[in-house]
Amino acid sequence: MPEGTDPSAAPPTAAESRFAINEDWAATILGLVLLLLVLVGAIPTGLVP
Repeated sequence: MPEGTDPSAAPPTAAESRFAINEDWAATILGLVLLLLVLVGAIPTGLVP
């Protein structure tokens, strides 16, 4: 480590700084978006089983 640098001031690692979304939340968000599209009429009722 170079002289005069503070180890506690190191930049965060990639795992700490990136936003991760797991597949459960992705499916929940996708389902809500599809529901919203049906409710506003963007997806016709005939396409919904």
